[in-house]
Amino acid sequence: MPVRTLDFSGRGQPLTDTDMEQALSILGLEPATDLPALWSVLTVESRGFGFLADRRPKLLFERHVFYKQTDGRFASTAPDLCAKTGGGYLGGAAEYDRLARALSLCRVAGLGDEPALRSASWGLGQVMGFNAGAAGFQTAREMVTQMSESEAAQLAGMARFMTSEGLDARLRARDWTGFARRYNGSSYWKNAYDVKLKSAFEKFSSGISRDLRARAAQGALLFLGYKPGDPDGVLGQNTRRAILAFRVDAQMGASEDLDDAVFNAIMGKAGLA
Repeated sequence: MPVRTLDFSGRGQPLTDTDMEQALSILGLEPATDLPALWSVLTVESRGFGFLADRRPKLLFERHVFYKQTDGRFASTAPDLCAKTGGGYLGGAAEYDRLARALSLCRVAGLGDEPALRSASWGLGQVMGFNAGAAGFQTAREMVTQMSESEAAQLAGMARFMTSEGLDARLRARDWTGFARRYNGSSYWKNAYDVKLKSAFEKFSSGISRDLRARAAQGALLFLGYKPGDPDGVLGQNTRRAILAFRVDAQMGASEDLDDAVFNAIMGKAGLA
């Protein structure tokens, strides 16, 4: 799938248990004891789901990285996209508007797409494009292409990157400050990244878990426009309302239950079966 300026949408396949097991294996982590640590990172980085409602990977465009990737050549003409300092974030889908402008600048200047793609963080783990090699991809373009298709690609890339940086050991040791410093840089403390990680870990370690079947249905409902809330594997009020609305539309009865029949219907309608 070629990367186009305003269309990065792909299949958007949600995680499965097998995908989680593969990531834990890459990291050398134990499912029984270390899964809460992995979920903590995913929750803090991307609220635990790797796609927007339009099936494009979540991203954040970093203008200070774009400055480095282009030697500051656009700093005077597009300071909101190219600056020595971070910031200028719009959030959500609007980050793709920023990326599109950066891609256009690079193409006009004959730089190709890589500097812009390398300047954004992508997917579940918000892996920076310039870390594509460490994440197991040849280029940022290849990374983005694969991450547009599935959370499995997003998570595996994140796991490979973390292993290359020795972050697997930080997770095993529950060294949240050390992990935050290596994963988010020396300014991690400004957003209390380590504190958020520790808090999320304590929550997941207390018995709260992610039902990946329910989470997959939530992702599919999100793609279909039913607004189930953040896909988190918990069948809360928003998700139950979304299930009810889908069932009514599909003439499957006025119920909030996610039984096998409605699960299969949701996944099939979303093209994720």
